Amino acid sequence: MAKGTIVFVHGLWMHSSSWQPWMDFFSAKGYDCIAPPWPGDSETVAECRSNPKPIANRGITEIADSYAKVIAGLSQPPILIGHSFGGLLVQNLLGRGLASAAVAIDPAPIKGVWQLPLSALKASFPVLGNPFNLTKAVSLTFKQFQYGFANAIPEEEGRELFDKYAIPGPGRPLFQAAFATLNPWSETKVNSSNTSRGPLLLIAGERDHIAPTIFTKATYKIYKKSTAITELKSFEGRGHSLILDHGWKEIAEYAAGWLEGKGV
Repeated sequence: MAKGTIVFVHGLWMHSSSWQPWMDFFSAKGYDCIAPPWPGDSETVAECRSNPKPIANRGITEIADSYAKVIAGLSQPPILIGHSFGGLLVQNLLGRGLASAAVAIDPAPIKGVWQLPLSALKASFPVLGNPFNLTKAVSLTFKQFQYGFANAIPEEEGRELFDKYAIPGPGRPLFQAAFATLNPWSETKVNSSNTSRGPLLLIAGERDHIAPTIFTKATYKIYKKSTAITELKSFEGRGHSLILDHGWKEIAEYAAGWLEGKGV
């Protein structure tokens, strides 16, 4: 008998199929698992690459609302597991009271996280370096992917992940995150003070360039205003590819143990 549903939420530049190993892992533990795409994403990586126009100009609220519609069709509030911008999105949805629990892995910064380390700026520069990218879908070169995602793994493995999962991503979410501090109505804002929400686990990769540990630690501090459960776990030596690379199961097993410990 299934324990419940887990909704996996991918991040920028990743195809939803990147969650397949996690879905197999959690399905074996009795969960129903789905990994809906972002609005505009095609069914395959190849299709996304060949026709990126539908992916362009999608903002955080639109993407979050698309997942809220999926959740509305479920029989009960699901568990949410998100990576990168998916980590921000699951916090958005958890704050709305739409989930029983959430795991945010190397999450993009929510409003209130003002730190901008050099590595994050460099990893985001392929988009933020050109203001016209706001309404476009932007692809990473392998060199850019290697710096942002695959800096903590061998180049050969990074190339395999790039070839298998990397797709163009909308530029708008990065601009929304970059200027959140200056925008009181920023779409990166989440209801961090919600005391009735389900438990939240924040996971950080210590060598992450795109979402450095300082982002996740700052996010954790924001949640201290709430009495709802929020916990933080950091993995040494892990980069942004931690949910994709050869060490993904260590992260999945920790998340599974945490969820089971919380009774969800």
